Formats: sequence, C-alpha cells, structure tokens
Amino acid sequence: MSDDEYYEEETKSNTSKKGDEAFAKAKAGMKKSELDEQLKEYINEWRKQRGKEEEELKRMKEKQAKRKEIRAEQEKKLAQQKKEEEDKARKEEAEKKAKEAEEKKKRLEEAERKRQEMMAAQKEKGGKKQQAPALDARREMSKTKEQVEEEMKISLSIRIKPLDLDAMDSDELKTKAQQLWDTIVTLETDKYDYEQRRLAQDYELKELKERQKIQLRNKAIKKGLDPEAFTGKHPPKIRMFSKYERRTDTRTYGDRKKLYEGGWEVVRAEMLEALWKEKYDDWQKRPKAKLPKWFGERPGKKAGDPETPEGEEDEAGGGGEAAAEEDYEEEEEEEEEEEEEEEEE
Repeated sequence: MSDDEYYEEETKSNTSKKGDEAFAKAKAGMKKSELDEQLKEYINEWRKQRGKEEEELKRMKEKQAKRKEIRAEQEKKLAQQKKEEEDKARKEEAEKKAKEAEEKKKRLEEAERKRQEMMAAQKEKGGKKQQAPALDARREMSKTKEQVEEEMKISLSIRIKPLDLDAMDSDELKTKAQQLWDTIVTLETDKYDYEQRRLAQDYELKELKERQKIQLRNKAIKKGLDPEAFTGKHPPKIRMFSKYERRTDTRTYGDRKKLYEGGWEVVRAEMLEALWKEKYDDWQKRPKAKLPKWFGERPGKKAGDPETPEGEEDEAGGGGEAAAEEDYEEEEEEEEEEEEEEEEE
C-alpha cells in the first residue's frame, strides 16, 4: 500500500469516527430528555399520591378526635349517672337507718315508760323487783357491742333531758347542781358496793372450786385412781382388772402399789427361810455322840458323873466319827446346792 492510499483510508476512518460520535451524542440527548420527562411524570404521580395520603391521614385524625370527644362525653354521662345512683342509694340507706333509729327510739321510749311505771308501782307496793323473762335476757346477751352502745346512747338521750340553762336563775342553777352532785354520789356509792360484791362473789367461787377439787381428790382416792383424775378437763380412763378379763379393777391404789414391792427378793428370802428350817430340822434329828477322852478324861464330863466303860467309849467314838463324816458330806451338798442356785440367779 502506498502513502496516498494510507492517507485516504486514515482520513475516511477519522470522518466515520466523528459521525459516530455525533450520532451517539444525539441519541444520548434524546434518551436524557425522555428520562427527564419520565422522572417528571413519576414525581407528579408521587406528589398526587402523597397529597391523597395526607388528606386521608388528616381525615382520620379528625375522626379520632371526634370519637375521643364523644367517648369523653359518654364517660362523663356515665360517671354522673353512677354518682347519682350512689347518692340515691346512700340517701335511701340514710333514710332507712333514720327510720329504724326512730322506730327503735320509740320502742325504747315505750319500754322506758313502762319501766318507770313498773318501778313506781313497785315503790308504792314496797315489793321486790320482778325477774325479767329468760327470753329477753337471752336476746340481750346475743346483741353485739355496737348495738348495745347504740341502744345505750338512745336510752341515755331519753332519760337525760337537756337543761334549759338560759331560763334558770342562780338559785335554780344551785339547786340543779346540788341534785346532780347527789346523783353522782349515789351512783358512785352503788358502783363501790357492786365492785365489793363482785370481789366477794369471786372469793366465794374460788373457795367453792377448791372444795370441789378436794372432794374430787377424795373420791378418786377411794376408787383407787390418781388423786388428780377427776380434777382435769377429761374424765379418767376406766382401768380394767386385766387385759384378758372384761371387768373393772376395784383394787385400791395401795393394793396395786404393793403388787410390785419386793418381787424376786421376797420370793428368794422366803425360799431360803424354808430351806434353812428344813436343814435345821434335819440337824436336830442327828445322833448325838460323846467325845473321846483327852489325856484320860472325857471332854464335857461334869463333876459327879460316873465313869464311862471302855467298850462304850470305843462304840461312842466310832459312832461319833461316822456321824461327823455324814454331817460333813451333808454340809458339802448344801454348799453345792446354794452355789448352783446363785449361778442360776
């Protein structure tokens, strides 16, 4: 290839390269404008959607606020209604209690009036005070502490009338004060008398309980039981004569106590006593032998006794030796028997 040809080809290739670049730039410009238009469309669509969401959110917030207001009004109405019901119930309860108190007051006033009339009649007759029925006493005992205090207040309000001090002058006030003082002294005197009577009754009850304990102790001792058998909370157990016999034990405490005194020692002492008596009787039955002479004189010879012949002395000496041997053997046997008995014990 010549230089001219090479130059022409190079010139053509540069020209084609520039055209391609221009075409690519034009194409890229077209794509960019399309992308911008698409992006604008997307942005406009997003703004519309966001506006709708904001409107929906705003509408829901307004609806929630309205619901809160409605709920608050309903709760307020319910609270007001509940309060009115409670006030009504409280008022009805107070009216009921007031009515009951009024009825009780009237009843107590009537009872107080009757009591005053009865006391006046008794004072006129000079008789003794009548006993109250047992049913009324039982009813009084079954009342609670609050009921008793309430009735006491009502009764005191009936008995003690309020003083009209404004309408009294000095002399009337002094007279009324003296009357009140006398009443206080009388009440304190009665209180002291009742306290002393209670102390005396407590002492008498204590003395009666001690007497009862002594009687129960004596009764238990007579029956052969423990002295404190009848003084406890529970009755004594029935003591049987034996676990094999269905009859009660009538022996006294002393008899049952003597059953266990001594025991084997007493039995052994009785056995030894009988054995000793038996051996002593055997010993008393033994043949009596005269002692042989000693240096020509018989031992034990008294003054004035005749002389013993020679043959009799020999026989007596032989018989004495045999008897002594028998006694020795018997003593050995007794000792062996006692040793055996001690080993068995």
